[in-house]
Amino acid sequence: MVLKKILLGILFLPIINADLVIDVRTSDEWSSGHLENAMNIEWQDILNITNSVTKDEKIYLYCRSGNRSGRATQILIDAGYSNVTNAGSLKQASDLLNLNIVK
Repeated sequence: MVLKKILLGILFLPIINADLVIDVRTSDEWSSGHLENAMNIEWQDILNITNSVTKDEKIYLYCRSGNRSGRATQILIDAGYSNVTNAGSLKQASDLLNLNIVK
């Protein structure tokens, strides 16, 4: 039974880790609190991910209110990314993704 759980965990590990969470706020805002396991790329620099993220990878973006993450979402969609979600504000993204806010 334990081996079965381990094998299932390994099998589904890539699915769990496939979601990319990006905080598009400034580095000062990031320092005041962000979602665990998120990365920080300011919205106007969002295309910096093009060399490291495939266009079909699941991406969640968030900011303070959802405005900048909305802009960044549209930039990625216009660049051909097909699986991008504006998760809204930090709190909304935390609730949606069930992730803790950390400092």
